[in-house]
Amino acid sequence: MALSIGIVGLPNVGKSTLFTALTNKSGLAANYPFATIEPNVGVVPVPDARLDALAEIDRPAKIVPATVEFVDIAGLVAGASQGEGLGNQFLANIRETDAICEVVRFFGDPDVVHVAGKVDPASDVETIKTELILADIATLEKALPRLEKDAKRDKAAVAKLECARKVLEGLNEGHRARTLDLSEEEQEAIYDLHLLTMKPMLYIANVDEDQLTADLPEIDGCAPVPISAQVEADLAELSPEEAAEYLAAMGLEESGLARLVREAYHLLGLQSYFTSGETESRAWTIPIGAKAPQAAGVIHTDFERGFIKAETASFEDYVANGGEKGCRETGKLRQEGKEYVVQDGDVMHFKFNV
Repeated sequence: MALSIGIVGLPNVGKSTLFTALTNKSGLAANYPFATIEPNVGVVPVPDARLDALAEIDRPAKIVPATVEFVDIAGLVAGASQGEGLGNQFLANIRETDAICEVVRFFGDPDVVHVAGKVDPASDVETIKTELILADIATLEKALPRLEKDAKRDKAAVAKLECARKVLEGLNEGHRARTLDLSEEEQEAIYDLHLLTMKPMLYIANVDEDQLTADLPEIDGCAPVPISAQVEADLAELSPEEAAEYLAAMGLEESGLARLVREAYHLLGLQSYFTSGETESRAWTIPIGAKAPQAAGVIHTDFERGFIKAETASFEDYVANGGEKGCRETGKLRQEGKEYVVQDGDVMHFKFNV
């Protein structure tokens, strides 16, 4: 399951510069609103040093990291939901992403114009929140006539209609759908509407270089991820060795991409497990709490359907004992069944029969 993140923000907050740097994908980054005309999509590997450590042991033919898909759309402005600017045209492109990442401008470059005339993170966040709410109101108002018809023909559709009305009321009061304390059943009922304000929100503070280690004010109750789009752009031009030296010189342990992905995994309750051998060393993304058959199903549905057992070692044991053979000899290779809850970093080999 590849993680998919939609990137939103006002024009000129550094969205496209950041997207280009994170994905190493050429894109238009310009000092004027609406430079991004078409949605940009980039898929990037998830940085994970554990995968490199496994590859050092097993010397596989290939290394396959987990991936993240970033979708960058045109900058949103006040009135976007009513047709102002261009961003509203592309909101549909992020409706099916797992999360939304909002880039908020903290940097103070006087040569880069701010669409509102001044750098004001709190105001920017409120503008984007309002536009996402208004976009969801439009979605629900369009869907209600259909839902009402469905409810007359099918009693099972009544709950979906009631939930849609409940969410619409909350949105009209200025609340994001995700904050309305919906039950799991209610969330499932309206899932296929792909409401933007139901998605987890992650905030990136696009800061000046000297703010990368500063304490920043919370946004919407959570700490933003400080990233300098300019620093990331510089890193993208360097070799891995040069990038490591550059980060060390700045007092940073990891890139902005690594911080962003880690926070996204935490936000969405995700973790990684690994398969490793002569053919390949590979990272797989699963929800925290997933049991062994569910983890096997990420590889192939047949693995889940015919699951027998999972030969499992922790990452630490796998490395300490030099791989699967060493773990088997020292008793660190466990036989886990259908009820085993997979732990972050587990190295697994599945036995199945279909």
